[in-house]
Amino acid sequence: MNKMILVIEDNPSALRLVEYTLEKKDYQVITASDGLEGLRKALDEHPDLIIIDVMLPGLDGYEICYRLRQKPETATLPILMISAKAHQDDKDIGLRAGADDYLTKPVSPSAIVAKVETLLAAQPKLSMGNLDMKIIEPDVSKANRLKV
Repeated sequence: MNKMILVIEDNPSALRLVEYTLEKKDYQVITASDGLEGLRKALDEHPDLIIIDVMLPGLDGYEICYRLRQKPETATLPILMISAKAHQDDKDIGLRAGADDYLTKPVSPSAIVAKVETLLAAQPKLSMGNLDMKIIEPDVSKANRLKV
């Protein structure tokens, strides 16, 4: 069975690019266009990997990531953030919220595939991503709505 990837992205063009890229590599792709729908699908559909944009309506990508890391059934799920937020602080917040990797837009299809393949290959080795509860609390103000 093909690996299932959930892509949470509110920009239709970016969503189509990621979806098309992954489907060409024989991944099963499910999509969500806002944070709440994405969180629900992550919990209901049990994907093998999630790709999350940071700036989303409903819940932002940081909050989705943080919530997924709090649940035992999704705590080790590989998460790749892809965002136009390219400052090092933004990347650090994403990694502290629990993302396993972070790419900045614009991103090439080959970079997406490479990161997805790397994260899926490492999946049995992942244990709570890069979550560090002691570090995330001081950064809550930077994460905008990062709360549970």
